[in-house]
Amino acid sequence: MAGTSSATAKPEMIDLTKLSPDQLMQIKQDFEQEMGNIQESLSTLHGCKAKYAGSKEALETFQPDWENRQILVPLTSSMYVPGRVKDLNNFVIDIGTGYYIEKDLEGSKDYFKRRVEYVQEQIEKIEKIHLQKTRFLNSVVGVLEMKQAAAVKMMQAQQQQQQSNQSA
Repeated sequence: MAGTSSATAKPEMIDLTKLSPDQLMQIKQDFEQEMGNIQESLSTLHGCKAKYAGSKEALETFQPDWENRQILVPLTSSMYVPGRVKDLNNFVIDIGTGYYIEKDLEGSKDYFKRRVEYVQEQIEKIEKIHLQKTRFLNSVVGVLEMKQAAAVKMMQAQQQQQQSNQSA
């Protein structure tokens, strides 16, 4: 049985055993595609979480005596330029889509901590959905295999009956 949402958001129960093998195959294909999309989303969220955690860890390494310390500033993931730390209590944070905010050291750490927590919550929500859809997909596959086995058994029985009719 599966729940599908309607306009009133009440789940409608479907008896999988009453569906044809073609319908089950279509449901299976749709769910496999949906599961691929969910996996992609999870991968993206894990990447975001790693970036936020990496930023927070980088902020944790800052020391009060680093004023005027020479550092390498990344221009790309593989190209850096030399720079100096001018103000340890003023950070510019990319918050997405071309927007930036200024925060002090503690505010920056807190921002990235909250982002990591938020993304983790989203990962957990999507993983629950993924688990539910995996269970449903397994049910569909089980019913489909059962119907295919029954069809094979019926064909074998018909062949045996035809052979027995021909030999009689």
